[in-house]
Amino acid sequence: MGRAFEFRKERKFKRWGNMSKVFTRIGREITMAAKTGGPDPNSNAKLRLLIHNARSENMPKDNVERAIKRAFEKDTSDYKEVVFEGYAPHGVAIVIEAATDNNQRTVANIRSYFNKYNGTLGTQGMLDFIFERKCRFTIAKKESVDLEELEFELIDYDADEIFEEDDTVLIYADFQSFGPLQKYLEENGFEIKEFKFERIPNDMKPITEEQKLEVEKLLERIEDDDDVTNVYHNMI
Repeated sequence: MGRAFEFRKERKFKRWGNMSKVFTRIGREITMAAKTGGPDPNSNAKLRLLIHNARSENMPKDNVERAIKRAFEKDTSDYKEVVFEGYAPHGVAIVIEAATDNNQRTVANIRSYFNKYNGTLGTQGMLDFIFERKCRFTIAKKESVDLEELEFELIDYDADEIFEEDDTVLIYADFQSFGPLQKYLEENGFEIKEFKFERIPNDMKPITEEQKLEVEKLLERIEDDDDVTNVYHNMI
């Protein structure tokens, strides 16, 4: 089924621990999307997709509306998305996505986690050769649609992997293709269950179970940081 499928199967990091944490993460992503592309989901493709995600997590409508309004409040004027890259113990590559209104604080926190758990914080872009940026759509399966025919149709949208998972179909494509791909899916009546940007490792790092426990301590500490939105690694 390909590299993206193996990545989903093998990637092991802690899911957000409780509902409030999930809502905080999604709310921050909605705020950033509204700030960048405007508050109208009809004209802001990324915002529209994130609202789909919020619904899939049963996030209340009031929370979504507050997150959109927050994008235009004075205290979010310096809110920015930042990326950190580094190595955990045993050569495991880590990419961290965060959204912060105080970059100095976030940098200091992330650096302290790497130092405490024997990792090394590097510079942005240093792991581009390991991680590829992709967009992922999860759509409801349609009985009338043949998967091979759909895959052929989506070649023009830079889709490189399509596979079934339970009652859904997962589509991976180049991250810059998310807008045209979203438009195609919506215009052809596909129900979008979830959308995400992901960073897929093209070089997995095999380590022992004992070494994994050491790396997971660092991953868990990073994920607990309020500014962190996503964490990716190539541990297997």
